[in-house]
Amino acid sequence: MSERMERVREVCLALPEVEERPSHSAPTFFVRGRKSFVMVWPEGHHHHHFPHLWCAAPPGAQEELIAEDPARFFRPPYVGHRGWLGVRLDRDPDWSEIAELCTDAYRVIAPKTLVARLDATD
Repeated sequence: MSERMERVREVCLALPEVEERPSHSAPTFFVRGRKSFVMVWPEGHHHHHFPHLWCAAPPGAQEELIAEDPARFFRPPYVGHRGWLGVRLDRDPDWSEIAELCTDAYRVIAPKTLVARLDATD
């Protein structure tokens, strides 16, 4: 598995009650085994032929980040209409930013009790 995938995995699996399993042929991270919050495409997917991830995003974040840096961020197919964000992983990504995006995605999807548990550990 690539170093990129390992770094994303380390961040996501450190969050409360997260598990990883394939979904639509991509490593995907789920809260309590039910709701996904991050999908990783190590080799690219459809017309995005570069390593990237899709993550849930808070309201307005998708538009803001794409407008700020369209070379790094994009609206992913299938889930983009729900506010999810596409993030390139092939252009020397800022790993602290990737960790923050994955944690924000978790906060969007996870139940309040798990978000409170995460906040208690911060």
